[in-house]
Parts: sequence; structure tokens; C-alpha cells
Amino acid sequence: MAIKVESLLNQTPDNFFLIAGPCVVESEDLCMEVATKVKALCEDFKIPYVFKASYRKANRSRRDSFTGIGDETALNIIKKVGKQLNLPTTTDIHTDEEAGLAAQYVDILQIPAFLCRQTSLLEAAADTGKIVNIKKGQFLNHASIRHAMNKVIEAGNPNVILTERGNSFGYQDLVVDFMGVKEMQSICDAVVVDCTHSLQRPNQGSGVTGGKPEYIGTMASCAIAAGANGLFIETHPDPSKALSDGANMLALDKLESLLEKLVRIRRAVIND
Repeated sequence: MAIKVESLLNQTPDNFFLIAGPCVVESEDLCMEVATKVKALCEDFKIPYVFKASYRKANRSRRDSFTGIGDETALNIIKKVGKQLNLPTTTDIHTDEEAGLAAQYVDILQIPAFLCRQTSLLEAAADTGKIVNIKKGQFLNHASIRHAMNKVIEAGNPNVILTERGNSFGYQDLVVDFMGVKEMQSICDAVVVDCTHSLQRPNQGSGVTGGKPEYIGTMASCAIAAGANGLFIETHPDPSKALSDGANMLALDKLESLLEKLVRIRRAVIND
């Protein structure tokens, strides 16, 4: 399906939209399980839903970290999930060549935070005509992300989402400044808060990124209270067994109660 940013914002204008799924494609069964469960919850709560999974993890801390089950295999699984469940889908890309490849399978191309200043990557993503979701680098202030966004727009593609995922604070922590939600909304219609990666604890001596998943609910609640248009949440049936980023993912069975709470917060915000 071909989607535009406006379609996400206008499906249920009084609610937020959700980008969610496992960190990486581990198997078709896992992706179908997560997408089916999240879709049912989002239908109950009238939340527009985008299924997310990385088809390949390129920015691993260690060379022996899991990177994927094969590009075309994983991309076909994401495409199958979208087609069978009638869902828009997204995945991240890392090189100019990946933009054209991934665009054949998904509706939204995600630019990783570490790569948000890569001009040729942003232009290649723009050239596909897909929505481009730019994650703000941990090294940028909120005003500076406009330059990355403008690279996509000036390449002829106005369909941009900006995602906040925290700023580096010392060596092993990230901090989210929620004033940035409003600042980014002054330049972009769709601003998302990544509630899981913003709780990472990078640069661990073990080479495996840590996290603080017990604060996902707090992060999401603050994002909705701050007026974010959307949320990004990675979720897994058993994060302890996840092949990537398990330390900061939400357990799938905790998503329902969280979404119920967030919808109530959203109603309070728009009725204030």
C-alpha cells in the first residue's frame, strides 16, 4: 500500500500512531505473532499501526553480534506481514543501495540515528517516494535535525517523520528533553518518540548494549503528555531471548495495559 504522512495523522486525528515490532526479523513466526497481537490491540484502541522490523542490523557493537537471517528472506517476511495483515511496514536502511532495495518491500524507510547526516543516504531514500523516518542523532540538538529533513524535502519528497531517541549524556546513558517534541513539531507535522532505544545504555564493556525497560511506560507517558504524534516501541514475546536489543524491549504481554493508559493520557491532553 502507498501511504503518506497525512494518512497516519488523519486516520484517527485525536489519537497517536504506533510504530512497533521486534528489533530484527528473527523468523516469520515471530513477526506474525507480534504483528497480529499488536494489530488487534491497536484496532481495539483505534491507534493507527505500522509494523516495524529490521531486515538487517548493520550497526552492531561486536562483530559476532546477530545481524539477520538474510536480506531478501527478511524483507519478504516483512512484506508478507504487511500484505496478510493489511498493515503499513517499515525497516531501517544503512546505505544508498539499500534504499531502492528496501523500498520494494516496505512503506516507510527509517534512517538510523547514527546516519542522519548522511546526505547521499537521505537523498536515496527521498528518491524512492516512500515516507522517510529520520531518527535524530544522539549528537544533535533538536533544531539541527531540520537540515537532515530539508535534504529529503529538497530532493522532492515532503513525506518526512522525525523521531526523537535521546541525546548522549555521559558515556553510558541517554536523556530525552521533551521540549524537543514541540521544537521539532514547529518544523515537521509528524514527530515520534522512540520509547525503547532512548532507554538504551550503550558502550558497555561487554560490547552488548544494556537498557532500562522498566521505564518504557514512563517514557511513553511523557511523550504523549508532551504531544508527540507517534510512538516507536520495540516489543518481543520474550525479550530475554531476543537476538538483538532485548535489554531495552517491551515484553509483548505488557503492551495492552500500556496502550490503555496512553490512550487515556492522550484524551486528557486533547481535552485540556
